[in-house]
Amino acid sequence: MLSRQVLFLRGFNHSRNFRVKQFDNLTRNIRSKRPEEYKFTPETNSPTYIREGLIAKCGLFTAVFCTSCFVGASICEYEKIRRRAVNTLRNANPLEWMRKHQNSINDKQKELNDEIAKLKKNLKQMWNQLSPGEKVWAPILVANVIVFGLWRVPSLRATMLRHFASNPASTGVSLYSSMFFSTFSHYSLFHLFANMYVLHSFSSAVHSLGYEQFIALYLSAGVFSSFTSYAFKALTYSPGYSLGASGAIMGMLAYVCAQYPDTKLSIMFIPQWQFSAESAIRFIICLDLAGLAFRWKLFDHAAHLGGAALGLFWCYYGKDKIWPQREHLIGLWHQFRGKPTK
Repeated sequence: MLSRQVLFLRGFNHSRNFRVKQFDNLTRNIRSKRPEEYKFTPETNSPTYIREGLIAKCGLFTAVFCTSCFVGASICEYEKIRRRAVNTLRNANPLEWMRKHQNSINDKQKELNDEIAKLKKNLKQMWNQLSPGEKVWAPILVANVIVFGLWRVPSLRATMLRHFASNPASTGVSLYSSMFFSTFSHYSLFHLFANMYVLHSFSSAVHSLGYEQFIALYLSAGVFSSFTSYAFKALTYSPGYSLGASGAIMGMLAYVCAQYPDTKLSIMFIPQWQFSAESAIRFIICLDLAGLAFRWKLFDHAAHLGGAALGLFWCYYGKDKIWPQREHLIGLWHQFRGKPTK
């Protein structure tokens, strides 16, 4: 059972489609078009055009990306275990290992190495003080903060809009790159704070998934939410920009709420109002379904539902049926790498 979590519902629902006045000005020309102006004609080269075959192409990219995430997670998990085995071998006879790897260095190099070793030691101490969930959350926070800062550079505005704000009307590489990079992109400080706060609250899922599986699910949920956003916009002829980590976070939230349905949650600033995790995820899904039905424009409800769908799928099926199959892949990778040596 997870410890009591805190859910900032209002902050979480500032979604990938979150817009502020300045960002709205950047995208006004595209959003001002009427739906009937978007036609599936191969000859159209306008950036406001949603091309034929979009769903199939982006669906293939999503499938390849998600598969690659979990394959990469399996290999990373194996390499971590392998490094531990190598360290064990080295520690068994450290003098022999040192003789094999001893290099002649001058005093300046030795002094520099000592400083680097001291810095590494301090960073390692700081890192070890973090909880397992925070060790996953901290790098994601840093990546989001860096992208938030890049939005503030005027000369990068066009590049950021092209690659860090997903839009099914994009062309070329940006159509696919924005599906991934937009999950680390926030234009508003409040949007960034709200999403990172909620992710921190549910980062304890690492206890159930492990580091590698957590990252794979987070990244996959982000791209899958971009795909569902693309699909909905294409089917309704309504291109527009979306950004934010809400889709990826929704995947983690849905997984945690389904895995631990009886966990008690509360809303920030109203701690006395408690409810079960199962009730929370049902409410959020119903809210997003209503958003699709009534075409609410404040949030990207399709992205939310896509992230939640992947989180629920992994909880009920993927974690127990798909993830254990990595043993076959690890066996092949082990043969490729060979036995660990000193």
